[in-house]
Amino acid sequence: MKRVFLFSALVLGSFFGLKAQNVDVNKPQLSEDVGLTPIKKGNWMVGGSLGSMGYSFEGKSFNINVNPQAGYFVSDGVAIGLSLKGGYQSEKDKKDLWTYGIAPFVRYFFPEGSSSTGRFFGQGKVGIAGASGGSDVTFAAGLGLGYAHFITRSVALEAMVGYDYSKAATASASAQNGLGFSLGFQIYLPGQGNK
Repeated sequence: MKRVFLFSALVLGSFFGLKAQNVDVNKPQLSEDVGLTPIKKGNWMVGGSLGSMGYSFEGKSFNINVNPQAGYFVSDGVAIGLSLKGGYQSEKDKKDLWTYGIAPFVRYFFPEGSSSTGRFFGQGKVGIAGASGGSDVTFAAGLGLGYAHFITRSVALEAMVGYDYSKAATASASAQNGLGFSLGFQIYLPGQGNK
């Protein structure tokens, strides 16, 4: 009985001793109040989607891409820039392809529905694309809607859904279109007058 009592006292003493120690554990930062600061005129944004996936309706193909991009804010909430594309495409009963592309883009951050830690945006792009083993240059365009969630004053995690259209420059080529989803991040750098 003495052992049970001693063991119980030891367990309770340890529990209350640990509870009495107010341990301060640093939690990771999940959001930051930024307001309009990162999207002001003169600022830069650099980043892109680390993984984007899509499905083509016509060719029943699956693709995965990496899309680095950089942009400059020409006015508050409006950025223009350049997006690059590198990816892999697999189509049923055909040879797998490595794809590439370049496209200027315009991004607009909506004031409606925004919070101090995140903003909705729309993005449009028009450019050219191609694939390994092919000599056809393809016209490529896309529209997307997304959300940027600021985890620090200058870094935002992004998710975007969109519609892409492409058509080769040959007369007999058919158009390709499909839906896509991407996840990525942007780093917002202050311009000369916004430091």
